[in-house]
Amino acid sequence: MTAAEVIFWLSLAILFYCYAGYGLSLLVFNSIKKLFAKKIKASQDLLPVTIIVPCYNEEAVIEQKIKNTFELDYPSHLLKIIFITDGSTDGSMNLINQYDSITLLHQGERQGKSAALKRAMRFVQTPVVVFTDANSVLNKSALQAIVQHYADEKVGGVAGEKKIFKDRQSIVGQAEGLYWQYESFMKKQDSDFYSVVGAAGELFSLRTQLFHSLDEDVILDDFVLSMQVCLKGYKIKYEPLAFATEAPSASLEDEEKRKTRIAAGAYQSLYYVRQSLNIFKYPLLAFQFFSRRLLRWYASPLLIFLLFICNLWLVVYQQGSLFTILLLMQVVFYLLAVCGRLLISFGVKLGVLNIAFYFLFMNYCLVKGFFNFVQGRQSVLWDKSLREAIE
Repeated sequence: MTAAEVIFWLSLAILFYCYAGYGLSLLVFNSIKKLFAKKIKASQDLLPVTIIVPCYNEEAVIEQKIKNTFELDYPSHLLKIIFITDGSTDGSMNLINQYDSITLLHQGERQGKSAALKRAMRFVQTPVVVFTDANSVLNKSALQAIVQHYADEKVGGVAGEKKIFKDRQSIVGQAEGLYWQYESFMKKQDSDFYSVVGAAGELFSLRTQLFHSLDEDVILDDFVLSMQVCLKGYKIKYEPLAFATEAPSASLEDEEKRKTRIAAGAYQSLYYVRQSLNIFKYPLLAFQFFSRRLLRWYASPLLIFLLFICNLWLVVYQQGSLFTILLLMQVVFYLLAVCGRLLISFGVKLGVLNIAFYFLFMNYCLVKGFFNFVQGRQSVLWDKSLREAIE
């Protein structure tokens, strides 16, 4: 077997494992595990909870967020609400100030989300804290669904589900929504196996005592916070019945900006959670972090390139029918992705072309985010990506 063949088959195997094999393996394992697992009785007691909502110039959605928070099915005497508007220059502070039951924290200087959360946590006296974004709408039973997991002393946090508002007119939203359906499946498998490997900021919860102040230049504070809980020996559980609905990005350019920022933050976060790769101390977590995150962040973009180049080389110099078929399949896949991109430009819905286009789009953003990170071009004070309104 030539070097080109070895690289080709190895690249194909790792890519399959990264995006499908790992999840399918956990699905099989978890299905068997459930046959023998003892169920932990969900807690019927409702714990005191503090909701923290970081905002920056969110006047357009702040009233909707306040209304949604008040409509949550949770006893008011057990619920504290904190909004942070550091650096905001719109009228969001005045709108929040109209409600006595909300604690408003505001300072003129904007130092980033990590700094804002650190300051807000000084006011938290409840055993559980829930973080949620200003542009996310929570389902009414979200808090009750989250709190029940804390009956298990090994649970240090709970990750909610992110959903994209099903706007039939949104082309970008179709692709983004499909991606988050896949992510939800993966989070469930991770949680059933051991722990969710990093939570998203739209909706996640921690035991207050486990909160760890982060450096103010941390980009993905939600991911790092949740991973550090795991490094303390606790699990992050996934709760699909607690979900945050968010509008899709207003345009592909806005979605690219958001994905690139997340990618840059992902590369930065490796320094803060590097102990997650210590297989001797954290065997299950290390396996999950390597399979779920590291391979996708670092290996996937490079392997996609190597797979095509090696395949082309093998067709030209070895002319095997198998490699010719595989190359044609790759070409068709890329053509579907290009067609998908062109259809977006013309405002046409993608349908099945979502898969090919969004797969390459995500990996492109990983590459762009990597260079932004190594060149120090991704500030913690990022520009907001525009999102469509939820009617």
